[in-house]
Amino acid sequence: MINKTGKSVAETVETIIHDAVADSGVELYDIEYVKEGGTRILRLYIDKEGGVGLDDCERVSRAAEEALDKADPIPDSYTLEVSSPGIERKLTRDSHFAKYAGELVSVKLYKPVDGTKRFRGILGEADGGEINITEQNGTARKFDRKDVSSCRLIFFDDE
Repeated sequence: MINKTGKSVAETVETIIHDAVADSGVELYDIEYVKEGGTRILRLYIDKEGGVGLDDCERVSRAAEEALDKADPIPDSYTLEVSSPGIERKLTRDSHFAKYAGELVSVKLYKPVDGTKRFRGILGEADGGEINITEQNGTARKFDRKDVSSCRLIFFDDE
């Protein structure tokens, strides 16, 4: 959703809460503003070395809520959720791709390539608008990020 400034709600929220989150001792990993079951949800994902605990989530929730109440950037009512991105986290930002280069990932595409929409492999170096992986058989793959529905770390390799 885009607001009057031409920014998405997530971008606007990130600007408003950045300092409050940093002051809470955590990193803002990602933001989602979605509609689920008729309810709008502003979901903040936070991270820190050693992992995120309930106290971190509560502290960030209070700080973000205070900053958002002052700025009031979202005209609709919404529910604020704060959580960890989890161990099999989604990779969405350039910084995510750079940080997790060399890790095993699952890539899902909107449209099939070579008859499949799902690929898994070792994430290569970040390359602008592309996701580079090397499959287990050694096949190098490049996907344009606009063609990727999701890219996640794989922690439990069940294959």
